[in-house]
Amino acid sequence: MLVGDHVHLTAEDIHARAQLALPEISLATVYNTLNEIVTMGEVLQVASSDGPKRYDPNVQTPHQHLRCVNCGELRDVTIPDDRNLSLPDTQRHGFRLLGVDIVFRGVCPACDQQVLISPRKTLHP
Repeated sequence: MLVGDHVHLTAEDIHARAQLALPEISLATVYNTLNEIVTMGEVLQVASSDGPKRYDPNVQTPHQHLRCVNCGELRDVTIPDDRNLSLPDTQRHGFRLLGVDIVFRGVCPACDQQVLISPRKTLHP
């Protein structure tokens, strides 16, 4: 269910797809399996501030995400030279850093066409 570029499905999306092949599969089984494969490092869990968690099979290539604020489309993006992205020691508050997740926000081309019909919203970084 989690194969392909820019695949970022919710547990419910995965459940619906899995039911096509295995009608008796429960949503609880999907959640349990996702938790296990996230723990194993086979899939990334991508949290969205205003929506359900999504699951990303792209664990081989370091990347960040670009999310449409209108429809929620999520795309993988690579920040040039992101290896220098770090938090100064003075800002770590004693934390041991494990990684960084950045989600860029914008409007996808399809939603942007819809926005052209109505007034454009200003996005605040």
